[in-house]
Amino acid sequence: MQYIMSLDQGTTSSRCILFDRAGNACAAAQKEFRQYFPQPGWVEHDPEEIWATTLEVSRAAMEKLGVTAADIAGIGITNQRETTVLWDKTTGRPIAPAIVWQCRRTADIIDELVKNGHGETIRTKTGLVPDAYFSGSKIKWLLDNVPGAREKAEAGQLLFGTIDTWLIWKLTGGKVHVTDYTNASRTMLYNIHGLSWDTELLELLTVPAAILPEVRPSSCVYGETEFSLYGGNIPIAGAAGDQQCALFGQCCFQPGEMKNTYGTGCFLLMNTGTQPVRSENGLVTTIAVGLPGEAASDFRFSADSPVRNRTEKTSLSPISDSNLHPQSDFGPEVRDHVEYALEGSIFVAGAAIQWLRDELCVLTSAAESRDYAQSVPDTAGAYVVPAFTGLGAPYWSQHARGTVVGITRGFSRAHLVRATLESLAYQTYDICKAMESDADLSITSLKVDGGACGNDFLMQFQSDLLNAAVCRPGCIETTALGAAYLAGLAVGYWKSREDIRQNWAVDKMFSPEMSEETREALLKGWHKAVKCALTWAEE
Repeated sequence: MQYIMSLDQGTTSSRCILFDRAGNACAAAQKEFRQYFPQPGWVEHDPEEIWATTLEVSRAAMEKLGVTAADIAGIGITNQRETTVLWDKTTGRPIAPAIVWQCRRTADIIDELVKNGHGETIRTKTGLVPDAYFSGSKIKWLLDNVPGAREKAEAGQLLFGTIDTWLIWKLTGGKVHVTDYTNASRTMLYNIHGLSWDTELLELLTVPAAILPEVRPSSCVYGETEFSLYGGNIPIAGAAGDQQCALFGQCCFQPGEMKNTYGTGCFLLMNTGTQPVRSENGLVTTIAVGLPGEAASDFRFSADSPVRNRTEKTSLSPISDSNLHPQSDFGPEVRDHVEYALEGSIFVAGAAIQWLRDELCVLTSAAESRDYAQSVPDTAGAYVVPAFTGLGAPYWSQHARGTVVGITRGFSRAHLVRATLESLAYQTYDICKAMESDADLSITSLKVDGGACGNDFLMQFQSDLLNAAVCRPGCIETTALGAAYLAGLAVGYWKSREDIRQNWAVDKMFSPEMSEETREALLKGWHKAVKCALTWAEE
């Protein structure tokens, strides 16, 4: 019996899960790694530690099942997106710590780009709102601040990669320097219409083209692992950003299908099909998946779609690319099949629970949060807005900061925990409303995944706020599962997306129970609290 290995490299830990053909997780291993906060708003990782923990957990998972390289049909990789690594092409050593997606050190670079009138150009070409969240400004910062980095980059001696690129390069012994369409679309350097690195954007951020990886489909064989790593050569056959993998793992293959992942951050994605849709409500347009050119899609809206059209016809309005002038110098020779998504990004979700545990020491484990939340009937009128690294969609404030408001003398540890948990649901509500407006669709159900979706209190509160069903699948490790599916399709382990869909099953459905009056009162208080977070950094 063969398995697909999924390497799930997240923001706080590296994991490996071995999946069988039915989509069952047959063995898993996980290891956390250190988070570095050298200055307020700065977040860093050690790329070598990320690699070491990834290798360690992959070997550990294989050992649990007693399998060898010959028993692994392929490897799929999913990764924390936007996190930026630069390394020496010859020595293979990173020139500096990785700048993590949460890091805000490059906010001034973004502010300058917007001030100089480049915001609309960036948004039109990349689908992204200019923000320090994305990789482009992080690359510029490293090149400008690490001694000798720019000179080496221009001489072709450095390589850039998001974490997928870094891991593939290490797994192949430095033979393969690639990324996939989804990760490329998160750099703020990639033209999502022409499917190419964009010359104008590279010039704006002074990034040499020589350091960029080749962009390939999310499901294809990039290369093989070095023999010495696993005692055999294993095809590396799939890669995509963590949120796109979760969308794929949740089988959201039709336009209008959506999911929300409750991880370190929260990320809600809606599949919009083969046309990119421009958001007018603070969301970003991104690539959902890239498949080889022959993988044509025949998915359409169906009767069981989780959205209800407000109008007679679908009103997902595509972006016109007639004025984009894509730079074909870096684009694919053959047009691959690309599908797009609307995305709302919440920077701090599960990380807020970690904050309660690690910094405030009010929890000994994340699992305790549910018990504390259920021990009180409400938050005693208080709200937590965990804008520790600014606010993402739909507000996009780089300078907002976390707040706790509405505290009275009766406010307790349990109220703080409950208010922090509820903040995940409130932030998700804001994105869902923005998505409804952009797509002109009314959400009737939401698929959920990620560690925090196992919290029944949170999922019920989410259903109550949305006044919609919340559907939790049998396998909540959909990020890792999506990477496995992409790799498995490339090596023939699974034959088609319909083959994959047979594996999806419901664990629990949550239905709304809250009155409209209570819902409106809670949301009114939340939006007042958000205003406090937004105004904190104002002069």
